[in-house]
Amino acid sequence: MSTTDNLETLAAGRHHDPFAILGLHHDGKTRVVRTFQPQAQAVALIDADGIEMAQMERVLDDGLFVAKMPARKRRYRLRITNHDGSRYDTEDPYRFGSSLGELDLYLLGEGSDIRIYDKLGAQVRTIDGVAGTRFAVWAPNASRVSVIGDFNDWDGRRHMMRLHPGNGIWEIFVPDIGNGRKYKFEMLDRDGNLLPLKGDPFARYNEPPPGNASVVYDSGYDWQDGDWMQQRATTPDLDTPISIYEVHLGSWRRKDHNQYLGYRELAEELVDYVSEMGFTHIELLPVSEHPFDGSWGYQPIGMFAPTYRFGDPDDFRYFVDRCHEKGIGVIVDWVPAHFPRDEHGLRRFDGTALYEHEDPRKGEHADWGTLVFNFGRREVVNYLMGSAVYWIDEFHIDALRVDAVASMLYLDYSREDGDWVANEFGGNENLEAVAFLRQLNAVVHLHGATSFAEESTAWPGVSRPVDQDGLGFTYKWNMGWMNDTLAYMSEDPVHRKFHHDKMTFGLVYAFNENFVLPLSHDEVVHGKGSLLGRMPGDEWQRFANLRAYLANMYAHPGKKLLFMGSELAPYNEWNHDQSLDWHLLQYDFHRGVQNLVRDMNTLYRGTPALFERDFVAEGFEWIDWNDRDASMLSWIRRDAHGGYVICVTNFTPVARYDYRVGVPELRQYVEVLNSDAEAYGGSNLGNGGTLHADAVEQHGRPYSISMTIPPLATVWLQPGE
Repeated sequence: MSTTDNLETLAAGRHHDPFAILGLHHDGKTRVVRTFQPQAQAVALIDADGIEMAQMERVLDDGLFVAKMPARKRRYRLRITNHDGSRYDTEDPYRFGSSLGELDLYLLGEGSDIRIYDKLGAQVRTIDGVAGTRFAVWAPNASRVSVIGDFNDWDGRRHMMRLHPGNGIWEIFVPDIGNGRKYKFEMLDRDGNLLPLKGDPFARYNEPPPGNASVVYDSGYDWQDGDWMQQRATTPDLDTPISIYEVHLGSWRRKDHNQYLGYRELAEELVDYVSEMGFTHIELLPVSEHPFDGSWGYQPIGMFAPTYRFGDPDDFRYFVDRCHEKGIGVIVDWVPAHFPRDEHGLRRFDGTALYEHEDPRKGEHADWGTLVFNFGRREVVNYLMGSAVYWIDEFHIDALRVDAVASMLYLDYSREDGDWVANEFGGNENLEAVAFLRQLNAVVHLHGATSFAEESTAWPGVSRPVDQDGLGFTYKWNMGWMNDTLAYMSEDPVHRKFHHDKMTFGLVYAFNENFVLPLSHDEVVHGKGSLLGRMPGDEWQRFANLRAYLANMYAHPGKKLLFMGSELAPYNEWNHDQSLDWHLLQYDFHRGVQNLVRDMNTLYRGTPALFERDFVAEGFEWIDWNDRDASMLSWIRRDAHGGYVICVTNFTPVARYDYRVGVPELRQYVEVLNSDAEAYGGSNLGNGGTLHADAVEQHGRPYSISMTIPPLATVWLQPGE
């Protein structure tokens, strides 16, 4: 290609290597500077002191300027006079070499740079004494990539990027821009066709709608949680209490005119509330950037950016910091299973199926209208691994709850015959996703965090360590327990004896995994009704059923999770477009459920028998699982040091007087919790606080106590002094 053709191709924004033309170059024995400034009327070369060295000649009407570099001069800047008469001095981005070193490029190409977020995206940097922002993006099949923004009139010809052909990364350092500048990537595909403008896959912040630009963001946050972070370990302690309050930040509570609370307001109001209620952890529905409010964050478009809806990234850091100050761990829902089809997102990013599979039988979720990440591509795995580590290291997140794990594990997930492709062995297991999840969990633990799997199938070893052939998650949601017990509770008590196994079956497999008992947001939407709405009977019975169920859950093996508002016992199911029904707390029944949850959290955290041996059979012992005619259940929870709690539940509206329960010892027992207490909205029927065991055989034990079990109630007992 001739020099003229090269220049015209560059001026048209179609040159694949602008650094070969622009900037300072040797032309034979002469050094020349070329710059493309289509907005300029005139351009001059100036030295570091601002003294003009030469007027540049316009060699193309489109705005290409050229000048000889004076002898003995090493540095230059540009003085640009625009058509409107304005004038400014600036550095030439094409005089800077690559700031990505050979090792950086090697690791990025290999897909093994765990801190990939420090290399790609928009990085505020000072290079050669000049402040600016380095932009880098992976687009191996593009024929030209430019960064465009409010700093170059969104003109893709002005900041065309340098290609590193070995790994498909494009890069440019743009001087004199920093925090708050909006940008996108403009690309031509391999055939030279202009693609839809793309946001930065590694953007740390995004502008609100109707715009969808990425925003340069450089954190200046000063963390105060050093003691908390030092306590995090690479080996999880499974014998600690975990009581999780699951939250959708946009609808927990709202301000006047239905406006969101910001991260900093939530850091005061929400965090104080969670602390007062005694929860150990708060779990956030995805806060990574997402385009559609109604997805609740489960269709992410910015895997490195806290959503703009509640503030900027440092506001979110403050929220996490305040949680840690109050002794509350932070779990964030994280979605590596799929991503939306929005044109400014990852979909066919460089004109090809880059992040997704080309074959729709592997690359699409028809049910959700989303695309599936290609877990077999090392760069995609590196992207997702980098996102996980980013939330843990940069935002001090304590755990990731991985959404829709089942959809990742099975190639035929929600697909008909002929709509999926078997693995190399002819099976339906997604072996690439399995390898990714194992690698993910190993890295998460290495960085001092834990992981929760939302996995709804019988896949073995979800929470078994990787070196024991498991997936390596720390915990798994017990969806079977949730489905069975909610189905049981929806039955009229007169029919419950025919469904008794739904309350006992969970104990058959309770120790196969490290289970969390989840009463999550998914159980109070899409026509399912609220938890209270599932309970049968008149108003008193519905509240009593709910209290008995929650108290039974807290005494059951497994960590605990309640979706926000469950403690208010709302009549209506959750609506993400409005605040929770806080006004209900003026009524005794609703306030009583809140009091019960608060007291259970306090008792739970202070009673090792309720949490210390959640995942081993030695921590649980049936007293009577088979009193189906009376719909009664009784069991013992044991800690590792001889302490224990007895739990007895009556799932009928008939009070049981002189009900004998076998106990381990001939001693006093204290009623430490009664879900029928007046403070909880109950009838206050109970046992006067203390019970005395008798040498009367019951339930295969030599000792027993005679109890009063209130209607639709759960009672906890502990050995007395």
